[in-house]
Amino acid sequence: MIRVVLADDQALMRAGLRALLQDGGGIDVVAEVGDGEAAVRTAAELRPHVVLMDVRMPVMDGLEATRRIAADPRLDAVKVLILTTFEIDEYVFDALRAGASGFVLKDNEPDDLIRAIQVVAAGDSMLAPSVTRRLVEEFASRAKVARPAEALTALTDRERQVMLLAAQGLTNDEIAARLFVSLATAKTHISRAMTKLHVRDRAQLVIMAYETGLIRPGWMT
Repeated sequence: MIRVVLADDQALMRAGLRALLQDGGGIDVVAEVGDGEAAVRTAAELRPHVVLMDVRMPVMDGLEATRRIAADPRLDAVKVLILTTFEIDEYVFDALRAGASGFVLKDNEPDDLIRAIQVVAAGDSMLAPSVTRRLVEEFASRAKVARPAEALTALTDRERQVMLLAAQGLTNDEIAARLFVSLATAKTHISRAMTKLHVRDRAQLVIMAYETGLIRPGWMT
């Protein structure tokens, strides 16, 4: 079972999400909270697999709550999935920089929300590859200063290649097919790249690919 904490300041939204998630998909909602401070405290107490985090909340907003969860080494296994009303929202990009593993729209179809939680819990990718690529390209276009490319020197040529393909929006299955390797091998290269670059998950790996210039959207040409 995927253990989830719901963080949203609207009680009706939390109730609706709980009813939806408890209905299937192997998800167990272990707690509900109404502000970011409670989300951080509850994540530390319960160590859920995923915190479904709204951005605009009282006491402490979801951005700061995400930052605190991501910065706590005891909570490395806790993934934050941001809830947002708009596809392109400045808070989404800030949340990803703070350590969120992905985002989901509040008006998404129920199956999409469940799938997003499953994907983030598995540490595979933010969401569908097409959404990942569009979102991260927009994120990269807002970056003020690129990270130095020297940050990637720790990677082997194959790890850099796999990182590039992930940034292009390919799934692990597609990366394996493109490189004529097994799925397990593709996952191993992704995992080793994340370890060497000290990033929490695949989302952060993709963002780093853009920030270092490994892949360049139009603004960086």
